[in-house]
Amino acid sequence: FLANPAPVCVLDEVDAPLDDANVDRFCRMLDEMRKRTDTRFIVITHNPVTMSRMDRLYGVTMPERGVSQLVSVDLSQAEEIVAA
Repeated sequence: FLANPAPVCVLDEVDAPLDDANVDRFCRMLDEMRKRTDTRFIVITHNPVTMSRMDRLYGVTMPERGVSQLVSVDLSQAEEIVAA
């Protein structure tokens, strides 16, 4: 992967079977890959540890039956708002 990195990499719940220690290792590996390549990682997860290490979160809610709504949160901006 480092020899010929892809522009986008989609990871679908790859952290699901991992315990917290290995989720931390996985997140550190993603950080390292982001620093060494220009690859954008799209991580699909339900793991709160993984979510807390991402730059931006997207979620889908259903405010009413049959209507889906996309929600986006920039975590660095959210931290600034909370700190203010």
